[in-house]
Amino acid sequence: QAAVSRLGTVCGLLLTAYREPMPFATDSMRAEESRIQEPYARRRSGHLYSRFNPAYLFMVQEREYRFLSLLSRHGCAPLENKTILEVGCGNGDLLRDFIKWGARPQNITGIELLPERVAEAVELCPKGIKVHQGNAAKLQFPDKTFDVVMQSTVFTSILDARMKEELASEMCRVLKPDGSILWYDYHMNNPRNPDVKGVKRPEIHALFPKCRAGNMPYLLRALWPRPSHVYWHPIPGSSAIF
Repeated sequence: QAAVSRLGTVCGLLLTAYREPMPFATDSMRAEESRIQEPYARRRSGHLYSRFNPAYLFMVQEREYRFLSLLSRHGCAPLENKTILEVGCGNGDLLRDFIKWGARPQNITGIELLPERVAEAVELCPKGIKVHQGNAAKLQFPDKTFDVVMQSTVFTSILDARMKEELASEMCRVLKPDGSILWYDYHMNNPRNPDVKGVKRPEIHALFPKCRAGNMPYLLRALWPRPSHVYWHPIPGSSAIF
């Protein structure tokens, strides 16, 4: 049976998607995992990702407004009984936000590639939230497990096209037939950061090939003078939620 996902977006897309699972290219996946881990090991967020940084605080508040609007608009609210997965959950910041939005900790799961971020998420998140270490392109969950599957700036960190396809396939596989995929990511490259690559609408359609686009208004717009989509403040652009 096909897994169905509804992808809401400020770009005005409402998509229905399904991908058959694909065999894994183990060597290339391990190489890409190592490539992803290296820049994060070098990076120290410091004040940049602090809510005492006005630019970051504005981004967080704008993101929260967009998330809640999309979840409500597409019938995902209330979240009390929804099962939720975030791929690439980092230190669990958005996992904790879902509790604030009404989800129950025991219904929230995250998976993160970097062990040190998993340890931080386990320390910071309430008991009940499940945080796994591993590659989200190889999810260990059964088919049709989650009502909501979310990714935030994960696909832009993956440069290997095959891994992107496998991750998209896995997100669809573990989604319930009436579930929703929430996408929040860059659409532009960052000239100061060669470790990321923007994902534009045509590529999203290619990642979710069996899709239907809705006729919602086009709402893509610039959010700030400097930042791009979500977390990357040094580059110009705008934000997109799918």
